[in-house]
Amino acid sequence: MPKTYQGSCHCGATGFEVTAEIDHMRVCDCSICRKRGALNFRVPKEALQMLTPLEDMTVYRWGTMTGADYFCPHCGISPFRRPSAPTEKELAAGATRFEGWAINLRCLEGVDLEALPVVTIKGSAL
Repeated sequence: MPKTYQGSCHCGATGFEVTAEIDHMRVCDCSICRKRGALNFRVPKEALQMLTPLEDMTVYRWGTMTGADYFCPHCGISPFRRPSAPTEKELAAGATRFEGWAINLRCLEGVDLEALPVVTIKGSAL
């Protein structure tokens, strides 16, 4: 059953809600995910409700410039991101397109991270 969670950055300047049935967390070993330490869960576009306008956040893009990490300009925490679009090579290898958001579960209230199974993503191999 989907539940609505309250989320924010560290300082609280960035607020949002996400409605989802969180049943796992994704740990990716690509360079940015590994260094950031986020525990992600993907949701469709409509599941994320901004309480702070996206324009009030800072965005970081790299590589193919199709992904976007949004972070608070005050405390630097990245509560969610738009995953990168798969390259032609990745699509040929079986990757699928995803149009939603990856939510950093560490930024949500009321999520028992220790109770969630971990799905390991080999982003470094892509």
